[in-house]
Amino acid sequence: MTSTPAPRPVRLLLVGAGNRGQSYVRWVHAHPELARLGAVADPRSHQRDLVAAGDASVEHFADWREVLERGERVADAVIIATQDRQHVEPAIAFAEAGYAILMEKPLAPTEAESRRIVEAVTRTGVLFGVCHVMRYMPYTDLVKEVVDSGVLGEIVTVQHLEPVGWWHMAHSYVRGPWRREDQAAPMLLAKSSHDLDWIRYVTGKRIAAVSSFGSRHHFRAENRPPTAADRCLDCPLQHTCPYAAQKLYVETFRREGAVWPVTVITDRTDEAGVIEALRTGPYGRCVYASDNTVVDNQVLSFRFDDGTAGTFVMTAFSEQTHRRTHLFGTHGSLEGDGESVRVVDFRTGEATVREVGPTGAANAGGDHGGGDGGVMAAFVGAVATGDASLIRSGPRESLDSHLAVFAAERSRHEGRIVEVPQA
Repeated sequence: MTSTPAPRPVRLLLVGAGNRGQSYVRWVHAHPELARLGAVADPRSHQRDLVAAGDASVEHFADWREVLERGERVADAVIIATQDRQHVEPAIAFAEAGYAILMEKPLAPTEAESRRIVEAVTRTGVLFGVCHVMRYMPYTDLVKEVVDSGVLGEIVTVQHLEPVGWWHMAHSYVRGPWRREDQAAPMLLAKSSHDLDWIRYVTGKRIAAVSSFGSRHHFRAENRPPTAADRCLDCPLQHTCPYAAQKLYVETFRREGAVWPVTVITDRTDEAGVIEALRTGPYGRCVYASDNTVVDNQVLSFRFDDGTAGTFVMTAFSEQTHRRTHLFGTHGSLEGDGESVRVVDFRTGEATVREVGPTGAANAGGDHGGGDGGVMAAFVGAVATGDASLIRSGPRESLDSHLAVFAAERSRHEGRIVEVPQA
């Protein structure tokens, strides 16, 4: 009797070897029986070397176009983890070349570009998923299980909070690459598209109209203390300022070594390298003397297509921790904190608590509560089996939640209720 040979691991091409790309490749290296990194494309040799992890079989390309110019396929699928404004061209090109695609969110900074991507992957029929990693968290499975069980009855009201965290805001959205709408994307798209997508997923309800308010309230030149220096290393307020770069980067390095977010600011792995980055780079700038334009607080009111409604709050002025959600139904309510849910059944008066267990921190340094690994497992499984249903965040689902974000931004700028178009 002959045995069935084990399936070959899925070969992956990584386009964009920054922090997000590195996160997904860590899963690949931890699961060599399921996936292998076949090639990496990034103009930075240091980042290419990091993701290759000493494997000489990994091909290196300085530009993703070189992969397609070769003609022959180098992988079964591609992960596109470039910066937001560099998604459209590679997505369309690799779709037309027949590659299965996993794309870091957001799809693109504009509705028109997002629709172009969805049209291309739909026309070519390639497997396609977006890294809406919150859909793949074990915690999300728990919330959806409760909702689908019917114990809450019909969900009538949703409250959802994203506590970005004071230091995370300073790192990524005041000093970092997502600080400017004209260079990256609005805050709601860059950070909180996850949340509107998650609300859509767990409730099963489409957001049909939105009204939004938000502002760059605090991280402005007029809020700068009179004695503050342009750079944290020179500032007399470094011991009392909550946003001092020394606290975030130098102290983190001394406690934990070269880990995220320290690895974002420098390729060096010594303290002198960290200090040099703060001396010369954007991560050492005073948060009140940066060129940031994205909002630091935003509130949405939204109406679902069945007439029920909800609210979403994004704030920088919080701990950096899991989202908080309260679902109010006709038969019960659910309170969730990212790790557990408390469910009250109105029919019996009974309150029960269910916990997920430890799944990692809510941020990029902690696997996004298991979401990073979850999306990789689902995508690789879909490529290996051809079962597209394993991908929870396909093109149409992702476009649907993106359209709610774009409508909310129009509302914020125009001061009116905006209807969300159909995907």
